[in-house]
Amino acid sequence: MTNPGFSQKFYQNLGKLFFAIAASDRAVKKEEIDALRNLVKQQWASVDEYQDQFGTDSAYQIEIIFDWLEENRQDAALAFEEFRDFKKAHEKLFPPEINYLILKTADAIATSFAGKNKSELIMLSKLKSIL
Repeated sequence: MTNPGFSQKFYQNLGKLFFAIAASDRAVKKEEIDALRNLVKQQWASVDEYQDQFGTDSAYQIEIIFDWLEENRQDAALAFEEFRDFKKAHEKLFPPEINYLILKTADAIATSFAGKNKSELIMLSKLKSIL
């Protein structure tokens, strides 16, 4: 699906969201990172045709931001709030098929390591309410 409204900022905010899901229990597991990387490669990279200045698919901004937030031990709740604020300001970037893919990715991250725990369930519930 090609949509000129997609941008690096869109993918960066998805990175914040997916980090928030993975870090909601204060620990990002290898399985969560692997689930994210697989879905970026298999699903998100084909969403549009945008590339960064280096010729890399813009969807990989999801991983770049996720990794940066993890390395810098950022707060999951703050990352979630930043995504929520971005979504409110850019509703047109979130048609039903993108919302479905967001929920699918968030759910895969949450279930990748021993199922969903309480903090992940709460974060997923908040996500569903804003999408």
